[in-house]
Amino acid sequence: MQIVEVGAGIGSMLVRLLRWDILPANVHYTLVDEMEENIAFARQWLTEWASQNGFSVETPGANLRLSASKSARASAITVRFVQADVFDFIQTEAGFCYDLLIAHAFLDLLPMPASLVSLFSLLKPEGLAWLTINFDGLTSLEPALDPKLDALIEQLYHQSMDSRPSGGDSQSGRHLFGHLEQARAEIVSAGASDWVVYPHKGQYPADEAYFLHFILHFFETSLLNHPGLDPERFAGWLAGRRAQVERGELVYIAHQMDFLVKIVQLH
Repeated sequence: MQIVEVGAGIGSMLVRLLRWDILPANVHYTLVDEMEENIAFARQWLTEWASQNGFSVETPGANLRLSASKSARASAITVRFVQADVFDFIQTEAGFCYDLLIAHAFLDLLPMPASLVSLFSLLKPEGLAWLTINFDGLTSLEPALDPKLDALIEQLYHQSMDSRPSGGDSQSGRHLFGHLEQARAEIVSAGASDWVVYPHKGQYPADEAYFLHFILHFFETSLLNHPGLDPERFAGWLAGRRAQVERGELVYIAHQMDFLVKIVQLH
């Protein structure tokens, strides 16, 4: 089975699939990311993780080969690491057909719907695409600090997604229904994949505080020096939200959509 993951980051999705033990017996997994540091980290981290979780590890050439005696289905996985822009990768892979395409938290960064046609060209007829964590226009931070300022910041934050030079859509989840139909892809299944992050008894049980600080950092970098936002009020808002995290108070909700689709007809 040939699987390709685009915008794969450090390989977290492959680790999930291995933990879930759902891969077939022999898999070639191509992991594509534009950032050289992501690919370097993925190679090191996957090697270490596999060694610590019951896999034997070989390194034939530039690839990584994982074998697991505990699972008949995931007995042999060959991982190929590709550092490339996704559209450059598509050009170099012309004529090679994959069984499954994975795009995790990635499509809402791309120009739509044209990108879908390019991505789906990687798949064989009747191939599948698993398209996860597509943001869909709702961000909620509770409790409120200043309701009017909260609403303005959320509005501008969503607008910043719509105005990225590389493409993007703050309502990509709902719009994918139409985009996928236009790209001649049959929706096999679709559903919400919301993030709901909240404290328990004034504490976050795992790495939620780190995650929330990262989200607030993303707010900051997206809206820094925005002409529609007073810098001092925004700085105060960020400080207030960060204090909520430190006190174990902040609740964060983001609405997203997942899709599994089958390629019916390629353009």
